Order: sequence, then C-alpha cells, then structure tokens
Amino acid sequence: MNAPERRPLTPDFHEHDWRPPASVSVDDGFVTMTWDDGARLDAYSLWLAENAEGFGLEPSSRESMLEPRDLPQPGDLVDAAIGPDGAVELRWADGRTNRVHPGWLRFVADGRHAPAGGLPDPVPWTTGDLDAPPTLDGTNVLHDDDAMMQFLIEVTRSGLCRLVDTPTSPDFVGRLASAIGPIRETNFGPVWSVESKVEPDSTANTGLDLGQHTDLPTREVPPGFQFLHCLENTVAGGASRMSDGWSVSEAIRREHPEAYSALTELDWAFMNRSPDAEHRWIGPIIDRGSRHQPLTLRAFYPVRTAPHMDRADIPRAYEALRVFAEMARDQRFQLEYQFAPGDLVAFDNRRILHGRNGFDGAGVRHLRGCYLDHDDLYSRLRVLARRHPTTQREVPT
Repeated sequence: MNAPERRPLTPDFHEHDWRPPASVSVDDGFVTMTWDDGARLDAYSLWLAENAEGFGLEPSSRESMLEPRDLPQPGDLVDAAIGPDGAVELRWADGRTNRVHPGWLRFVADGRHAPAGGLPDPVPWTTGDLDAPPTLDGTNVLHDDDAMMQFLIEVTRSGLCRLVDTPTSPDFVGRLASAIGPIRETNFGPVWSVESKVEPDSTANTGLDLGQHTDLPTREVPPGFQFLHCLENTVAGGASRMSDGWSVSEAIRREHPEAYSALTELDWAFMNRSPDAEHRWIGPIIDRGSRHQPLTLRAFYPVRTAPHMDRADIPRAYEALRVFAEMARDQRFQLEYQFAPGDLVAFDNRRILHGRNGFDGAGVRHLRGCYLDHDDLYSRLRVLARRHPTTQREVPT
C-alpha cells in the first residue's frame, strides 16, 4: 500500500482544517472551487502559482518568491482536479503539477485571510450595555496565554478592558505591553507617568477636568491602543470617564446631521506644543479614512490649533465641536469609574474617548502609561488564536 502523500504547505502558519471542495473546474485562467455547503472560490491561475508549494511558495518563509515578471501566462494552467486525498491538483503547461491545501483555499473563500480574520467583530456600546469597563482578573495575564487572549479579545471587541489585581510595580505596564508587541514610543518616551506636576508638560499632568478626547491627533497615524496602570490613587475626585466613539459618532449622525457633516468633512490643524517636539497634522474630528481603515477620532482640544477651512465654514465647525463635546459627555454614552491601585485599563485610542474629573492637590494620583499600534496587538491575538483554536471558536464574533 502506498504511503499517503504529505499535505502541501500553505502561505501562512495556520493549522488549517482539511476541507476538500466538492468540485473544481478551469475556465479562462480561473480555477473555480465549490464546497458542499455552497461556498465558492474563483482563484486566478497566477495567484495560485504565487502561493503553490513547488512553484512560487518559498517553504521556510511561506512567502512568494516570484517577481511579477516571472509569473507564468494565465493560459499555462492546463487543468485542475481534486486529488485522491482531497488536495487541489494543478497541472501546468511545462509539465509540473502542484498540490494545494484545500483547507487554506476554504480559509480564503471564507474571507478569513483578510485583516479582520481571526479577530472578534467590534461591538459598539452605550451605558445601556455597560455600567463599568469589561473587567478581568489580571493576576496571571503575563503568564497565561488564555488569560492574555481573553484580555486582547475584549479590548478588540469592546474597545476597552480593565484588568484588576495586577502588580503595582512601575514597570508592569511596560512589561505587559511588550509581551503583546513593540511599544509605540512618542515624545513622552516609551512608558510615561500621568501625575500632577508643578510645571506640567501636558494638561494630563494637572488636576484639571479633562473633556472626552483621544490622544495624539497631532500624528499622521495616532497610536492605536493606550494602556493606563494605577500605582496609587488617594485624591478626592479624579474619576476616569470612557465613551465609545463609534456610538457617539452614530448618534451625532442620526440626531445632528449638520454637525456630523462638519465633523467629518472640515479639517483642523493639530500641533503638540513642547520645547523639544512639534508634531503637526491636519484632519477632521471624525476621520473616517478609507474603506479599509478604522475610524479615527481626532478630538484632543488642547492641541487643536486652528481651523483649516474656508472662512464661511468656521462658525458651523465650532458649533459642531460643541455638539461633539456635549454628546461625548452625554450619560447615554459615558462610563465613569475610579482607578484603584493595581487596575490597568487598555483601550482603543482611535475609537474610545477618555477623560477625567478634576481633583485638588491633596493626595497622590499616579498612573503609568504607554501606547501600542493596532497592528501589533491584532497580530498577537491572531498568533494566540492559532495556538488556541478551541478557545477562539468559543468566542462570539
């Protein structure tokens, strides 16, 4: 009896289920595959050549090694069939035959190769859905992949998650962030403190009430996630506030359409003001970006420097700012909670608006914080999901 053939490599490092199609046909340079449940994939012959083991796929890196000028002609794919074990077999004009993993092809047919693949669907929320940040035990998050995965799932899904009972050591937030991905360093450094200072370098380092905002709209791409870790909090006041910018923006669109138009269409100039840094950017308050780019809110009023629009638009732009600020503080959308020592809150800095009630100078309120980019947190979650596929399947999307 012949030994079964080794399953072909895929252009990724997933352990794909073996999902043979029910039928395969070739027409005009495309291989059309259908599965018994109705799923279908029209795979172009050149794309298959780039990704097939024994043709374009470099086996160690799992990347394509074919420069576009070295691709075959579309008509060079002579035939395709389902092999005895269910692999898709491709026969080329030069005589070579390649086997393609049918589970990977089904993975693509289901759209799971796209950026949203392997991530839970984001869920907008209001205070009718949440009365506090989603909260998890942070005791073992650095040492337990399942705990880390649940944390990252919640941060991705709700836009925020609170860990409780973490160590109150000054380096903990940096160690946690570094276990996920590279820290996004800014002019404030890789890890920074939020505490009242005699000569503050930011309004965050005062006892002032801070309106709902997102950090660093002065950057071309603001940091994706922010982590804030409480070391000590003995002040009177200073409660933290969170609002889901998706829900706020959608409510503005429904209830204040003229303000929504101004917030999404009219540009403002932003600039951070520091003796040793001067970042600048221009954009709208609600930046919808491209169809493949998530919502980015540019809403930190201390660094909004000037309207960048026609004179006639300035009055309505300012009125829209008023609407935005009032809606962001509306009790329908705004969670309010106190930081306790050992609490760590992670949130999507481009989606979640955060603020703080004012406090006086008595006592100490010391937070440590840092930033991560979306890409790195999502990458870590996908890798954890590959290693823990059962846990991932149990997570609703």
